[in-house]
Amino acid sequence: MICILGDAHLDVVVRPLHAVAPDTDTPARTLAGPGGQGANVAAWVAALGGRSRLVCARGTDLAASLIAAELERRGVELAGPVLAGPTGVVVSLSDGGATRSMLTDRGVGPRLSAAHVQAAWLDGCDWLHLPAYSLVAEPMSSAAQAAVAAADAARARLSIDLSSTAALAGYGAARFARLLARLRPDVVFGTEAEMAMIGDLPGPELVVKLGARGVRAGGRAYPAAPTRPVDATGAGDAFAAGYLLGGVGLGLTAAARAVATMGGMP
Repeated sequence: MICILGDAHLDVVVRPLHAVAPDTDTPARTLAGPGGQGANVAAWVAALGGRSRLVCARGTDLAASLIAAELERRGVELAGPVLAGPTGVVVSLSDGGATRSMLTDRGVGPRLSAAHVQAAWLDGCDWLHLPAYSLVAEPMSSAAQAAVAAADAARARLSIDLSSTAALAGYGAARFARLLARLRPDVVFGTEAEMAMIGDLPGPELVVKLGARGVRAGGRAYPAAPTRPVDATGAGDAFAAGYLLGGVGLGLTAAARAVATMGGMP
């Protein structure tokens, strides 16, 4: 069982088929569905044969009920409060598989607080996985740290994904490194740029995501699995799910599947 504390929101992936033309129409491929780094990891865990539980705040609009139903259909267990307000929306602009840029409105997600967290949500968990997004805004950061304490009591291991250079810069990279030192994760995932911002992290295993070049883990480089790139959205989340379930090989296989499809979920 892998427990994730993070966002569940509406993901809108847009892949323009031509250069975007100002003040008029540009043909594009689009996909709308559930997303958020936490929700993506949970969905990939379930798709890869594991059990997942997503702890998140859900809104009260139509999108919230649709997203919850879709995640449950995919086999994800849901825990967390329903809070008055809108579901978050993220628009991902994809160039066809190499990179993507995101326009983010997190809705009620960051309003999850320590007062909401129940220790029972961590029962049976082998891992607690935290995106950095869950640690860089209050009151959600207090909720994440309460979950870490409950996971520690339940003898679950902790993994953290650095998530975003913008999120780290906004919080303060040195300050985030000090937070990591206090939380003592077993594994930290991050891109080369994210890892460079954080600097030396003695203690956890560092898994560096290298995009099309694969990953570096335990001082060894692993090439990416062959794939036909369509959209890079969610590839890192798929890798994290596979890694936590079965190590680097399963992570790379999942990432290759993710890159070959539109959107962040299997």
